[in-house]
Amino acid sequence: MSVSLQDTMRLMGLSVVALLAVQEGHAADILYDQDFESPASYRNWATDFDKRTVNSLYGNQPPGFQFAQTFTVETVHLTGSTAYGRGFSDPSGIGGNYAIAMLQSLEDDRLGLSFEIGDRQFLNLRMDISSIVLDGDHFRFPNPVRPKFKLTLFDNPSGAVTIGEGQELDSEIVTGTKSSIDAFDWTSILVGLDASASTNGKVTLQIDLLEGDYAAFDNLRIAASDKEGDVGRRYAP
Repeated sequence: MSVSLQDTMRLMGLSVVALLAVQEGHAADILYDQDFESPASYRNWATDFDKRTVNSLYGNQPPGFQFAQTFTVETVHLTGSTAYGRGFSDPSGIGGNYAIAMLQSLEDDRLGLSFEIGDRQFLNLRMDISSIVLDGDHFRFPNPVRPKFKLTLFDNPSGAVTIGEGQELDSEIVTGTKSSIDAFDWTSILVGLDASASTNGKVTLQIDLLEGDYAAFDNLRIAASDKEGDVGRRYAP
């Protein structure tokens, strides 16, 4: 039986559509994508940082999204001019103008982000981390050490905005490099947290600095996927 070129192309077209549909079904659902470049109203509280809540600067980005936090969790102005009399340095430019930073000593700053991931198996996270030292009388830290963050996924059946509590589903510790006191040295990390034991697909991600006294993170991208580490085509390994 002969098949015309038109019939062949039509059959090939259907195959391509079917393939794309299968791929789309397994694509990551991007839940949150934030480079922190658009704070609502940054105010220089002291030496190139704003101590107001993260919600004050980045709440409702996207509309309706809110953070939970303990203690301060600052917004750092990477391209300001007051820290150390000249501003911070970011040789790579990865951090842009702003980043989020937190204490490990003095106060145990933590940040919680809550999501609904449905029946997806993993909550995947990509971000850049760096040690740094704030300049000022209130922050007398020793020289930076390698920052160590703990990323913990909690079950959150109520769907409330929470810092993360109750059943722990999965966690991972990630470590960056030691920077100088006034210069950012970013390390990119990619983590897949297993959410398969969640009650109803509602979970909370907690970001906590374990070691390093003070450190920053930026370029946060979070996605739900059935593939571990998949945060979308742009960043997927």
